[in-house]
Amino acid sequence: MPQTTPYSSKFNPSTYSSNHSHRQPVEENYGGLHYRDNKLVSGSLEALIQLLVPTVDYYPDRSYIFTFLLTSRLFLHPFELMSRVCYLCVDHHRVGDPQTDKKRIREIAPKIVQLLTEWTETFPYDFRDERMMRSLKEMTHRLAFGDELSRRAMQRLIQRLLRKLTTLGQYEESLATSSATAAAMDRPLALKSKQQLVRRDECVLNLCDDPFVFAQQLTHIEMERLSYIGPEEFVRAFAKKRPSDNHKSFFSKRKASNLEAYVEWFNRLSYLIATEICMPVKKKHRARVLEFFIDVAQECFNIGNFNSLMAIITGMNMNPVSRLKKTWNKVNTDKFDILVHQMDPSSNFYSYRTALRGATQRSSTAHTSQEMIVIPFFSLLIKDIYFLNEGCVNRLPNGHINFEKFWELAKQVSEFLSWRQVICPFERDRKTLQYLISAPVFGEDELQLASYESEGPENNMERDTRRSLRSSLSRM
Repeated sequence: MPQTTPYSSKFNPSTYSSNHSHRQPVEENYGGLHYRDNKLVSGSLEALIQLLVPTVDYYPDRSYIFTFLLTSRLFLHPFELMSRVCYLCVDHHRVGDPQTDKKRIREIAPKIVQLLTEWTETFPYDFRDERMMRSLKEMTHRLAFGDELSRRAMQRLIQRLLRKLTTLGQYEESLATSSATAAAMDRPLALKSKQQLVRRDECVLNLCDDPFVFAQQLTHIEMERLSYIGPEEFVRAFAKKRPSDNHKSFFSKRKASNLEAYVEWFNRLSYLIATEICMPVKKKHRARVLEFFIDVAQECFNIGNFNSLMAIITGMNMNPVSRLKKTWNKVNTDKFDILVHQMDPSSNFYSYRTALRGATQRSSTAHTSQEMIVIPFFSLLIKDIYFLNEGCVNRLPNGHINFEKFWELAKQVSEFLSWRQVICPFERDRKTLQYLISAPVFGEDELQLASYESEGPENNMERDTRRSLRSSLSRM
């Protein structure tokens, strides 16, 4: 069966570029589909579904398959689409004569298998819904009526899909276990004094004092978590909840969003950075940790790991860290200032977007797996997709679906998928990875109190805050 190629190669950039010519665009309509200069720009939902369905003489373009499977869930549940596609592929063309029906199924079966292969490989999480799995098995039975080879291909397809879903379930269980372990460790952390905390064995510089190795381990975690984010998660938040969504789902007890878990990882890393900087009692030790994380941030930038880079900068810019003036005075901040400029939000993150384009270009012409790494600042990617969705209507005044918008949405998500498929080339450091995932971190109050204990309050308001924090945390 054909394998899925890098998604960004599916999309012709000229499809999305503005037309600066003064000529009048050619508008054409075919069976509920509207084209402009031979590009599909809108259509009725039924016509778009029909365009997805293969026939003996037709197979849809792969960029269309990806775009419609990604965005159709804004209008109907994947199960509803699956049911409609199965009907149009097989049942709709039955004539009642067994030999004729068997001949037609034999002719179209390879294309049905190809379409379902693309669906299960690109959107495997759709099949956590038991109704989707049931439809898949029913299609296997129908194809067996006319073609033994296609029946076997469908069985292999289902086996691959079940392995993917099992791996996903195991990953989500490991996330839940790690989160529970970290949460259990965080509470006693708040109860101890700072002098006790600084002596814990897993202090970051005791585990790993090489910024490059540390950045590599961050990249391992980033790329693993990215690899489990399904493309449909980017549009799931835009779909209005329907009563049918309450149906029991395949692996329904594992419904955690991997996208949300990835955002939570960013927040954890930011607080971990701040915790490590605020923990040491001595100023020179805090300065060493601060310098270390600046070097880690630089290595993340060099690798193309912008998400960890931004998390580190966010942790350093938290008030409990930024107020440590005596500590910062012992550190050369030139490198840090340059990195902050690279991630400056002004002009819609212009500097970052320029660096991201450079990393993307490097990835597209890479000679090594390390050069292929691109890990975007994820919260901004989500924001871009959100505003793309909010900025354009889904339906046009004539009732057509605005497919021009969905081409652009699919283009952005497909670029993410091309980054997601890269395999991390770095050697794993098990102890550092375990530390990053499960080491306890301070909450906001603990961080603020640790900061005041490191460098005392500067005014009465800060003294009152410290007194209040000591009192509230001692009662925990």
